[in-house]
Amino acid sequence: MFWLLQKQALVTIPLALSVFLAAQNPVSGLRLQDALAILVAVTAIIGEGIADRQLRRFKSRSDTASGVCDKGLWRWSRHPNYFFEWFGWLAYPIFAIDLSGAYPWGWLALAGPLCMYWLLRHVSGIPPLEKHLIQSRGDAYRAYQNRTSAFFPLPAKSPG
Repeated sequence: MFWLLQKQALVTIPLALSVFLAAQNPVSGLRLQDALAILVAVTAIIGEGIADRQLRRFKSRSDTASGVCDKGLWRWSRHPNYFFEWFGWLAYPIFAIDLSGAYPWGWLALAGPLCMYWLLRHVSGIPPLEKHLIQSRGDAYRAYQNRTSAFFPLPAKSPG
């Protein structure tokens, strides 16, 4: 348990760094990119909420035990909730980066979304969940994997 907690603590460093650097940006006044950062954050919150609501609605139906949710955002991505979770982390570098070069440390804020992408896509998000879904949903989920992007929302691949 000790080592598990140490690994988790280590991963929080780039996430906290992104938030810290965004908060410490010395540029005064509201910039256009700050408005963009707010738009990214709001889009992420709304997108994740919609994805969660769509999945909850799907799970509430009695005929979903062996099927997959492939309606709405779930038609575009197998994990739109994870995508929007990651997307929200992009707001911090947008706040932190100063394109004039007056605050070069702001670029380090990209560590947060890079770390979150790696975690969700390769470590604790998609891999264990997809393993479980293949075991519980079988061929229905494999077919869904073949036609639907794992992370980024993209149009479904046509069969064949």
